[in-house]
Amino acid sequence: MDKRIIYRAPAMNIHLLIELEEDTITGINFCEAQTPDKPKTDVEKELFNQLDQYFAGELKEFNLPYFATGTVFQLMVWEELLKIPYGETISYGELAERIGKPDAARAVGNALNRNPVPVLLPCHRVIGAKGNLTGFAGGTTLQQLLLDLERENS
Repeated sequence: MDKRIIYRAPAMNIHLLIELEEDTITGINFCEAQTPDKPKTDVEKELFNQLDQYFAGELKEFNLPYFATGTVFQLMVWEELLKIPYGETISYGELAERIGKPDAARAVGNALNRNPVPVLLPCHRVIGAKGNLTGFAGGTTLQQLLLDLERENS
């Protein structure tokens, strides 16, 4: 990792610790409130701009350089996340079926927990079979906030 920067969502109490290697996002983690950084490079400015637009309900799909490394199974799960439409949810079981592993709902949950770039890879859109929020790395309160943001703007 070359650099870590803090992003704060406008008008929301969401802070992200973003890891960059050169001009590629390699990690995003939800973090405690911290003073946000000012973007310096063109990539950082575009990253902050797209995140600002997303949290304002104006951007539905990111176009940012990121790198997510994992097992073949994790990569299959993460790739499938990009197919879940903005403002919609599916269950862990449905995601397992979509990748051709219908009995792997728990393994899907484990793969989502290791998602290196949440928000860009929208793991918050995956919920429990009965519609309950569960297992989101940022916590269910934050998951609900992201889902409400998307539903209100879809």
